[in-house]
Amino acid sequence: MIETADDGDRPSITEVNGTVARFEMAYNPNPEERFVFGPPIWQRLPSLLFLGFAGVVATAAIMAHNTAGSSLHRFIVVEGRTPLVFIIVFAAIATFVRAGLRGVIVTSEGVETRTLSMGFPRVRRYRWAQIDRVILHKEAESVAFELWNGEYERLPKVARADEMVSLLERVAIGRGREVTRLDRKR
Repeated sequence: MIETADDGDRPSITEVNGTVARFEMAYNPNPEERFVFGPPIWQRLPSLLFLGFAGVVATAAIMAHNTAGSSLHRFIVVEGRTPLVFIIVFAAIATFVRAGLRGVIVTSEGVETRTLSMGFPRVRRYRWAQIDRVILHKEAESVAFELWNGEYERLPKVARADEMVSLLERVAIGRGREVTRLDRKR
């Protein structure tokens, strides 16, 4: 024990060990952990239908190239519609990929939302320090944030909404954020 010249006070733990104890008060998932919640199937359905149509057109074009003398061969190959088939197939693939860009990603740093506005992807990132309150509506499976500047931001609909709601609730409580549940009273 270290002797001090004071009037008999015990030395602090810092003087004995030479270090300061640090405590992490917030829930911190692993930095490389990402929880991805994609769009619901009803939002992907139009792109899936277009992809299916493009698959039918591509199959017809392949059949037309292999069957000489048929009306399908004349319609696609002879009349020069093969580039149109490629355009339809590539547009369908691009539409399918773009539809998959929607969703919510929860990380240790915050929450990232991905939406499509007028066909263009829009990414918004919210750090946990920006989020004052998390508003949960489990029956509607939706989440909204009250931000530090008083604005409200609703997260987009996702496929596994119940998992996202419970994850955000646990992380928000662990981070010391206020959580409001809007459950309907029966």
